[in-house]
Amino acid sequence: MPARFWDLGGIRYALAARAVADAVWGKTDMRSVTALVADAVQQGKCTVQQLADELRAGPKQGSVALRATLAEVADGIASVAECDLRKLIKRSGLPEPMYNPCLYVGDVFLAKPDAWWPDAGVACEVDSREWHLSPDGWERTQARHARMSAHGILVLHYAPRRIRSDSAAVVAELRATLAAGRQRPPLPIRAEPVR
Repeated sequence: MPARFWDLGGIRYALAARAVADAVWGKTDMRSVTALVADAVQQGKCTVQQLADELRAGPKQGSVALRATLAEVADGIASVAECDLRKLIKRSGLPEPMYNPCLYVGDVFLAKPDAWWPDAGVACEVDSREWHLSPDGWERTQARHARMSAHGILVLHYAPRRIRSDSAAVVAELRATLAAGRQRPPLPIRAEPVR
């Protein structure tokens, strides 16, 4: 049992960061490790720093997947699908975007796209059915797209399956959109990286 824990009615529970680190220790399936780590951080159960502390305190052997995933989550990756997009971007030689930054027009929050290329004014969204296709989720996605488009942002949407199965076309579309975006003056959009 770790030094810090929850006690509920005499039953002791490890804190979330320790539980996540223990759950992924020794695992080699990067998709399942990414899903667990990203979900824990995205849902506010623990922070990247708390996971990094557990990684430093824990055994080195068996921590390769957690170490790799933690680096991705620290860069702003919030899901397995976003991880797939990031890997595709790296493999393709496309310029590295900001992941999940907060975009502002002046001091007004605009959106938080999954990927953002500030020099081109291009945003990329990974739209899974699980998160985006409920009636409320779909309307939020449409409203976010409309807000970004109204400020000149070129927005691309991809289903997770398409990123995996039609990667050449996704890269070609991203490359063409980035080139088109760079043909115009930079947009007056301020981006704050994920913290």
